[in-house]
Amino acid sequence: MSRTFLFLVMACLMTAPQALQAQSGQEESLWKTLAKITYKKEYDEFLGFKIDKPVFSEQIHALDGKEVTVKGFIIPVEGYKDHKEFIFSAFPYSMCFFCGGAGPESVMEVVASEPVEYTAESITITGILKLNADDVNKLMYALTDARMVKK
Repeated sequence: MSRTFLFLVMACLMTAPQALQAQSGQEESLWKTLAKITYKKEYDEFLGFKIDKPVFSEQIHALDGKEVTVKGFIIPVEGYKDHKEFIFSAFPYSMCFFCGGAGPESVMEVVASEPVEYTAESITITGILKLNADDVNKLMYALTDARMVKK
């Protein structure tokens, strides 16, 4: 992964959460659940300063390691090898955490079991949700063994 991406990830962990806009649909309601986080300040020895570490709600902890379905947008990020690894956002590229005003709870890393072709349109994917509160080089949410849900 590039240094630019790592900087964006670190910035995401230090940014105050922003409320997600109201969305409808079962897949989109996962983003509302993932927004139910708080932060605590902790000193990071590697970085040499305090960072905001996510504190997940019980509702989010209950989803850790479970298969979930979520609707969102592929965000092209330099440093990812192929169409099996990408960033997924609750919002389109122009409004996502990296480019717009959304918070870090509105994006997740995805590792797909099969390539997912880029599209600017929203898609629905299913996979195993993993939580991350400790590794500043990764986003706080990851979806592994992901696959696109066919329309």
